[in-house]
Amino acid sequence: MVRSTLTLRHWFTACGLLLPIVAFAASPNSASEAKLQGNHNEPHPLVIAHRGASGYVPEHTLASYALAVLQGADYVEPDLVMTRDGELVARHDNELGLTTDVSQHPEFADRKRTQMVDGVSLTGWFSEDFTLAELKTLRAIERIPDIRPGNARLDGSLEIPTLQEIIDLVKTLQLSERRRIGLYIETKHPTHFQKLGLTMEQPLVRTLHRNGYAGRNAPVYIQSFEVENLKALSRLTQLRLVQLFGGGQPYDQQVRGSDLTYAQMATAEGLKAISRYAAGVGPEKSYVIPRDANGNLGQATDFVPNAHAAGLKVHPYTFRAENAFLPTNLRAGDSPADRGDIETEIRAFLDAGIDGLFIDHPDVAVKVRSQGE
Repeated sequence: MVRSTLTLRHWFTACGLLLPIVAFAASPNSASEAKLQGNHNEPHPLVIAHRGASGYVPEHTLASYALAVLQGADYVEPDLVMTRDGELVARHDNELGLTTDVSQHPEFADRKRTQMVDGVSLTGWFSEDFTLAELKTLRAIERIPDIRPGNARLDGSLEIPTLQEIIDLVKTLQLSERRRIGLYIETKHPTHFQKLGLTMEQPLVRTLHRNGYAGRNAPVYIQSFEVENLKALSRLTQLRLVQLFGGGQPYDQQVRGSDLTYAQMATAEGLKAISRYAAGVGPEKSYVIPRDANGNLGQATDFVPNAHAAGLKVHPYTFRAENAFLPTNLRAGDSPADRGDIETEIRAFLDAGIDGLFIDHPDVAVKVRSQGE
């Protein structure tokens, strides 16, 4: 087992060492790349690698994104936060304690603090208190080691990537795989960062446009749980935008004093309003198929047909293979970490008409899609 772990560590470390070569090979002037960028006939349904292949490798690392592409994912999903010096980096949240080894760095002990993020009090270390150079001294760790102990074997071996590094990786893999690979980017806590003078929208659009991603046919989606930053993005770029759905109310709407809720946005009229600034919606799975009182999958709602009637694509989140995340009747074994029947869950959502899905195990969705062709 030790030998296997070392092999994995060395392989993923080598991926990081190859990054300068990746950046060179991914020149936006490449004729081959331009051809791939222009091909906008996307697979259906889209397989979107949620934080990369995060069911197998610690999330939001170059290794996780690379593995997702090699497993056949159509898009990789980087969640973006800001550094103190205005750089875009990939983390699920701006609090770093759950996904990095920051707590093991005594030089950053005094950075731990408590603050409000999107109306919630959080204690930890925050990306906005670190420069990019400082973040590069940290290493990723598995966020849910009890459920994914295999991933934790790679703790301490993988860096926090920048958006540019992810783009360079994707473009090179696009050439080597000879197929179009997209970026499905989420802006995390945009109102929070705006209050800090670290507005995300302009630097994000500048980076994407500089790398040749422009127009509705480019292999890019930008998603957010907030509303106003998507509307701001719609004025800055023609790249496709996706409104995410959670519970309660979008944080920016709370700040504005609006009474708009996700439930209102999920109505037929609400979806029509979203179509004025977005090309798609990303609902939590229960908007499409809720679970019954016993935790089993229930009946499909009218969310998908209403979204389609408004001209919106539907990409629900998040499909995960472990029992801890599956409907009761699709679990197998006694442990929350055991793999259950995720294939049946995916097929039920495909039957409901979804256009794509976010998944931690991209290879599973690719296999299910191929079986339905």
